[in-house]
Order: sequence, then structure tokens, then C-alpha cells
Amino acid sequence: MRAITIKHPGSAEVLQEIDAPKPIAEKGQLLIKVHTAAINRTDIMRRETTNQQTPYPILGVEVAGEVVENRSDNPDFVPGTRVCGLVNLGGYAEYAVMPADRAILLPDTLDNVAAAGIAEVFLTAYQTLYWLGNLQEGETVLIHAGASGVGTAAIQLAKQLTKATVIVTAGSSEKLAFCQKLGADEQINYKTQDFSTEVARITNGKGVDVILDFIGASYWEKNLASIAIDGRWVLIGMLGGTIVPEIDLATLITKRIQLIGTLLTPRSDQYKAQLTQEFMQVVGPYLADQRVKPIIDRTFTLAQVQEAHEYMEANKNIGKIILTITE
Repeated sequence: MRAITIKHPGSAEVLQEIDAPKPIAEKGQLLIKVHTAAINRTDIMRRETTNQQTPYPILGVEVAGEVVENRSDNPDFVPGTRVCGLVNLGGYAEYAVMPADRAILLPDTLDNVAAAGIAEVFLTAYQTLYWLGNLQEGETVLIHAGASGVGTAAIQLAKQLTKATVIVTAGSSEKLAFCQKLGADEQINYKTQDFSTEVARITNGKGVDVILDFIGASYWEKNLASIAIDGRWVLIGMLGGTIVPEIDLATLITKRIQLIGTLLTPRSDQYKAQLTQEFMQVVGPYLADQRVKPIIDRTFTLAQVQEAHEYMEANKNIGKIILTITE
């Protein structure tokens, strides 16, 4: 089967297509014919990680397709059933295996391109907003990188599930306008505005209850200024660096801030299964009738995977970038 791996750790140029053996589903797993796969920043991190051992893995953690073989006890997944979800690598390929307890049954209202844009971003958004951020009805949330895949998912969930006040940051008027269409109440251009000053103005000095932070070190001081007393600050990315030269612990203590770091991909199979099942119970009806929906920026073919990675690294996308595996 066609699949994408790397020649060695490095830039997008190291991506290469190979002829790989079809994976074999083990007990509790589904073998899936992959129609579409999503590009995620975790794929870029994996591609660049220097301490990997050969043979290098097939990249990709998020797919949509149809069941070919069901080796689980769940009778819902008969061959031909359309599903999407997270896999433990192997997503950039014509076939992949997925634990059945984290497979998402697809409603007819979602095509394969849209379906590949659900699992990683919506599960991450749900986990960070509710499992970790404990966002409550009527609270205020600051979502950085509002036009990213997770950002667009988080805006929709915060508005639909919690009726929260949503403040977003993004780097262009086009991205901010799109966030507004999704329901963001306040939009801040981080390139032309000081977001901490704007947050203070918007909240009358109170600050926000929850921050979803993809940026890290370069936003430390402004996030510290922007968060309210008893606020929950969830760090899910480090696009702005990993090292903060000086940390004011006094502010963390006096504001009683909860600072939580997380990544979804390294979590256990059990954690991902529990998250997927709760998410579908709560959000599944919203997806089925399209009150919330994955935002797709553009698609690339499997042969264009290098271009797709470079497109994400250039921060050009509003929403998800999808690989089409089957024509």
C-alpha cells in the first residue's frame, strides 16, 4: 500500500512515499480503508524529532474511512461502516488500524473530507475546555490561534455548550473575521494590538477565566496579566518558545492560577477512548445536525504531502488541512 514516512528527521523535504505492507488488525481493533487523513502539528513534531530509531514510522494520527475488518466485540462496525478517529500513527496510508473503542461513527451529513477534521481538534478542544479548563456557563475564555484547527473547534464548543464569552487572537483581519462568523465575541489582532491591554478593556480589568495557549514562552507575561483570579491556563502548544527567562511565582499564587500542560497524542489508549466516548455523547448530536462542524481550509493529495506540511508551517490555514488518500 502507499504510505508516507521520512528519510530521516528534518524539514518537510524528508517526507517520502513508500510501498508498505497492509497493517494487520489485532483484537479490539478495526482495519480501515483510509479515504482521508488530517495534517496536525504533532505530525510535524514527529517528523522533526531527532531521537527516533529506524525504521521510521508511517506518519499520521487522524483518519476517516470505512471499516474493512472488525476484530472487536462491537457489532456496530460491520465492514463498510464509515468511521473517523485517532490512530497510533500510520494515518498517512491507504490502510490503518484503529482501536474500536475510539472510533467515531459518521453521520451521513459529514463527508470524508470533513470527517478527517473532527477527532484531533475537537477532542483536544473538548479536553482542554472542559476536562482541564473546567469552563463553566457564562465564563470568559481567551483562545489564542483562533483560526487554527483547535481554535475553530474551541470557539464553536465554548459558544454552543457553555454560552461562554469568547475572545480570540489571530494574525490577520481575514482570520479574525472568520472567528467572528464562528461565534467569537471579541477579536484581537496580535500583530497590531497588545492582547493583554485589550483583554483588560473587554473584561473591565477582571481578566479571563480560561486561557487556551498554543504559544508558550513569548506570551507568558501577557497571559499572566490577562488571566482572572482562580483562572485556568491550559498550555497546549509552544509556537512561541519553551523557555521563560523569569517567572513571577507571586502572581501565580496571589491569583490562584491553575497552569496545566497537556498533549493529546501521547495519552494512553484508555484516556483517548474515554474522551472520545464522552465527546460523542455530548457533542455528537451537534455534529450530526451541523450546529458545530469541522472547518476545512484545503485538501492536498497524498503525493502533495510535502506541500501540505509546508503550508501548515507557514500558518496559512484557517481550520484543517486534509490529505486525500483515495481519489
